[in-house]
Amino acid sequence: MASARAVELTEFGGPEVMRLVTSVLPAPAAGLVQLRQTAIGFNYIDIYQRAGKYPLPSPTGLGHEAAGVVEAVGEGVTGLREGDRVVYMHAGIGAYADRRNVPADKLVKLPDGIDDVTAAAVFFKAMTAQYLVRKTHRVAAGDIVLVHAAAGGVGQILCSWAKALGATVMGTAGSPAKCEVALAAGCDIAIDYSQPDWVRQVIDASGGRKARVVYDSVGKHTFMGSLDCAAPFGLVALYGAASGPAPAIEPELLNKKGCLFLTRPSVFPHNADAQTFRANAADVFQAIGQGAIRAAVGARYPLAQVAEAHRAAEARATTGAIVLLP
Repeated sequence: MASARAVELTEFGGPEVMRLVTSVLPAPAAGLVQLRQTAIGFNYIDIYQRAGKYPLPSPTGLGHEAAGVVEAVGEGVTGLREGDRVVYMHAGIGAYADRRNVPADKLVKLPDGIDDVTAAAVFFKAMTAQYLVRKTHRVAAGDIVLVHAAAGGVGQILCSWAKALGATVMGTAGSPAKCEVALAAGCDIAIDYSQPDWVRQVIDASGGRKARVVYDSVGKHTFMGSLDCAAPFGLVALYGAASGPAPAIEPELLNKKGCLFLTRPSVFPHNADAQTFRANAADVFQAIGQGAIRAAVGARYPLAQVAEAHRAAEARATTGAIVLLP
């Protein structure tokens, strides 16, 4: 047995409800692997779950992704051994920990060229971008793509990957400084969506051309504008709600806006089995190796300062990814 420190919630609310507790971690049971975690990824869903917007049983941990080193394997586990470097993004909630036991089929080995902090910083976000640019809409050369929150963790990856695939990439972000980040990530155009006329600015900046696909993770503040930025027969992919839930609309509005398509996809169904998950991960690792995905670590916090990390994210005081270090 080993000791493990992990974040635990017995109630939901602000960052102060998170507590770091120490417990005894048993040896991994059949089908499980024990990891010593080296870097933990932060995602905005962590905030929703901590705040109680996405109900969880109590008590609960937090966190969905981390990189680490295999310390022990349970009975029946094949393909993994002590010392292997691995990463995961959906192995049961509780990634905010320095050690944990996780199902072997939720792990994928890390290539030698990808370090642990990079993996933790981008894996969940890159796997989100992967289904968006390869499956929700398969981005191709010549496409016009609009990415909201283009300075965020997923947004920067979407911009750089879509650009590498040959698209013209328009981005929006919440301030002039974040627009500069979006441009550095690969946007051809970056517009501040806090401006009341941001839709007109996006369309004017692109010479009157609208987007074949709009990737919207902001929700409430951008969704109606997203419909106006989509070209006829275009697709609006609403994959998040950082500003709150998108307003409900009548289906007829999609017709009036140009016979648009609307989808609300999610990363987990796109990686529902081990074979698909590992194939998608291989796609991500290849994109990292080719430079289509670049790790943009905006901030690093010790696990003991997890509350400060959440406060910074909620205040939108960071750009790029946040990484927690055990």
